Amino acid sequence: MRLTAAQRRQLTKIARGYTSPYRDRLRARIVLDADDDYPNAAIARRQHVSVDVVRKWRGRFAAEGMHGLGDRKRSGRPPRFTPVQQTQVKALACELPATSGVPLSRWSSAELADEAVTAGVVASISGSTVRRWLRRDALKPWQYRSWIAPRAADFARRAAVVLDLYNGVFDSQPLGEDDYVLCSDEKTSIQARCRCHPTLPPEQARLTRVEHEYERGGALSYLAAWDVHRGKVFGRCEPRTGIAPFALVEQAMTIEPYASTRRVFWIVDNGSSHRGQAAVDRMATTWPTATLIHTPIHASWLNQCEIYFSVLQRKVVTPNDFYDLADIEARLEAFQNHYNLAARPFNRRYTKHDLDLPLKRLAAHHSGPPAATA
Repeated sequence: MRLTAAQRRQLTKIARGYTSPYRDRLRARIVLDADDDYPNAAIARRQHVSVDVVRKWRGRFAAEGMHGLGDRKRSGRPPRFTPVQQTQVKALACELPATSGVPLSRWSSAELADEAVTAGVVASISGSTVRRWLRRDALKPWQYRSWIAPRAADFARRAAVVLDLYNGVFDSQPLGEDDYVLCSDEKTSIQARCRCHPTLPPEQARLTRVEHEYERGGALSYLAAWDVHRGKVFGRCEPRTGIAPFALVEQAMTIEPYASTRRVFWIVDNGSSHRGQAAVDRMATTWPTATLIHTPIHASWLNQCEIYFSVLQRKVVTPNDFYDLADIEARLEAFQNHYNLAARPFNRRYTKHDLDLPLKRLAAHHSGPPAATA
């Protein structure tokens, strides 16, 4: 048979394509030579293969066209393990080791292989085979992630208030231009650790080196407030936390634009310095334009000030190398001013509707499977 123009273009592209596998280029060149009326022996010499190889691929192309140049499915080695055994090993990986009486906190692939043999699931198996099975179903029992379930009965309602404020809404009404939302939190126990040897700067092929041993110089707390919609932060350092150091509110409410605005919403966690209705009443009495909003219990992750603290931890506090408390206070204030030069609001798009899905899934998990009916 003769090649069509389309087949010849396709085969020529494969034969000249250096990114194609060598076997595909070889087969394409054999068919092209055959179309140029070369005999089998000449094609074999040109392509440095045997005549049988030439005869094989010419015949396949003549019978099946372009599809004939591909590898046919091979039977391979018979499987050593049945689908039932694979399922049993995966089920074992989805249980805690304590369920099987194994004194481990989590499985590794090698330990799962040993347990599968001990439990009589298989006669023998390697850890790499177990890992390959688990990879197909994205199972990683050697990894873990901590979490905490909401225990407050009014979790959804209180969280919705915070998330609405982030999106510019309060009591189903949009916030005005003279409404501000501040997130306040405390970063406690920032220690002054003076390294016994000066920190060495990085060099070519060498990381920054920080001396392991240090001398303690005390600790202090950093109180900060983050303006959600303006992207600005201000704070202060105190030797300890409590109601008196929560004077950060006074620091903010006496400066513009907060001093003369209509409303300022303060989002805080349930720390001892501002917990409960007493703190709400104290805030309203002292600053009538300020409204204290508490995040739900065990939900300080809703407080955007935590995001700023994570930046502070990575860029200033770690590795901790300060001469004394005054050095810490000066560094925190300098970073705060530096950060405000280019600060902008966090691009937080999480809404109360996004929170509904995990809460419904958690409620369904605690309710358990539906009862069987007769």
